[in-house]
This record gives sequence, C-alpha cells and structure tokens, in this order.
Amino acid sequence: MKLITGLGNIGDKYCFTRHNAGFMTIDRWALQENVSFKSDSKLKCFITKVKYNNEDILLIKPTTFMNLSGEAVRAVSDYYKISPEDIIIIYDDIALDFGRIRLRPSGSDGGHNGIKSIIKHLGTNKFDRIKIGIGPQIGPSENYVLQNFPKTQMEDLKTILDKSIDAAKYIITDGMQKAQNKFN
Repeated sequence: MKLITGLGNIGDKYCFTRHNAGFMTIDRWALQENVSFKSDSKLKCFITKVKYNNEDILLIKPTTFMNLSGEAVRAVSDYYKISPEDIIIIYDDIALDFGRIRLRPSGSDGGHNGIKSIIKHLGTNKFDRIKIGIGPQIGPSENYVLQNFPKTQMEDLKTILDKSIDAAKYIITDGMQKAQNKFN
C-alpha cells in the first residue's frame, strides 16, 4: 500500500491558492478515478482509496492546516502500517517556476512548513516528494503562497496537476530514479 498526500489548507478561501497545489492534485486524481473523500477526524484528514497497478493507494488531504500536516501523515501511516519509503508528498515549491515539477527522494524542508512538520512527525526526511512550481515569488512569501492562482494560469495548471499525477504513478511502478530522469 502507498500513501500519497497532497498538502494544502482546508476551507473555501484557500481552495485555489498556490499553497493548495498538493490538494488540487489529489482532488484531480480522485475526480479522474470517480472516488470521493471521506472525513476521518481520528486520522486528521480527508481520505479515499484508489487502485493503481494492482496496488491500493491511499490519497489524503490533511485537515490540520499546512503547518501541522505531519500529524495526519503520521496518523495514517501508523494506522495502515505504511513505511516512509511508501509515502509520496505532493506540494507547492516557491523556488520553482510555475509550470515545472521536481521529484526528490529525500532532503531538507527547504523552508516549507508542511514538509518540516512531516519530517518532525515521521522522524525522517526520507520520503518521496513531488514539488509543483508556483514561482517566481512576488512580494513576501507568506502573502504570495496564499494568493489564488491567476486566471491566466488556470488552464496550464490542469496540465501541471496531470503531470504530477503521472509522476506519482511512475514513481509507484518504476521507482524514484527513473521518475526523476523522466520528469525533472
């Protein structure tokens, strides 16, 4: 079983913000699979299951808000006995230009509070990541990430989200190194 987590903030006011690129990816995947999320207060997330390549894949969106995302990732991974090497986190990256994605098997939090929380709660930085570019940043980062994607980027955003889903599937079937070669 794999756990794929999209990072973001819950609530209508955050729905189309740059910081919710991870949520948007997971929502798009669920829509493509025609599955719905259910709220699980014990696991601190919205959760659904899909099948890919004959494997169960849990898709989650933490309900803890971004800075506490690790609580949900840890709760789900403990409950389903999923090790960090079977976790993929999808999230926004302000250092990457809009339209780009970057895959990494581990690393620092890079100043991203959601990743910082996940590293803290899992006790490791060794989990797969798909970073979705939202840059270049204009103004203070805390304001920039909470702004909606401009309408001029919305059509391209769909393609980027689909590419992120494809990258996650490629990681599952072919591993991170081959996925990096294909998508980075």
